Amino acid sequence: MITDLPIYVYITFSIATLFSLVLFYYANDKGLKFIIAIVLWGILHSILAMLGFYENTKTVPPRFILLVIPMVAIVLFSVFSKKTKNWLSTFNLKMLTYLHVVRIPVELVLYWLFLEKYIPELMTFEGRNFDILAGITAPIVALFAFKKHKTNKLFLWIWNVFSIILLINILVIAVLSTPTVLQQFAFEQPNIAVMKFPFILLPAIIVPIVLISNMAGFVILKRMK
Repeated sequence: MITDLPIYVYITFSIATLFSLVLFYYANDKGLKFIIAIVLWGILHSILAMLGFYENTKTVPPRFILLVIPMVAIVLFSVFSKKTKNWLSTFNLKMLTYLHVVRIPVELVLYWLFLEKYIPELMTFEGRNFDILAGITAPIVALFAFKKHKTNKLFLWIWNVFSIILLINILVIAVLSTPTVLQQFAFEQPNIAVMKFPFILLPAIIVPIVLISNMAGFVILKRMK
């Protein structure tokens, strides 16, 4: 557990986590099942992190992979499962677009964690992480792509592709910067923050919600007349 950071880091991260849960709740027509499931998932991994489960970085496969499996499952089910596609198609796309604003406070938290030497610089907007651009452009896209009688599908397609590329980029960097047998980057200052509470909630809750939002966007746009 990380306890030596400035209070504003914890406050910003808590707000970002709650923001993602609340907007997802409303985008999903106030559906509680997924929210309950992902909160329980977050609690489980928070307990594991506080017990030091993820600090054993020498295992094969790495324990950190447990946090990546749900994201892979989300993509696979979104592509191949008709039931999942039907569920995703019921979401409010405009609300999902606004949800991506959460990527702004997340990027600020990552930058502060870098300053405190908990993650490498390449995981921030001063390095190779440009995910903040998706957060900054999200409200602009939501404002101009959704008109009263018309939705700009092409604009939304381009932005969603842009958004998910940025997300995949930072996910790959984060995994390959984590001190496991898979590490390829940042050996002098590896990514250790996301293996500890409360920042374990970033890969456990926030990232899956953002990823689902992107996948739902693709499903909705594909089915939109």
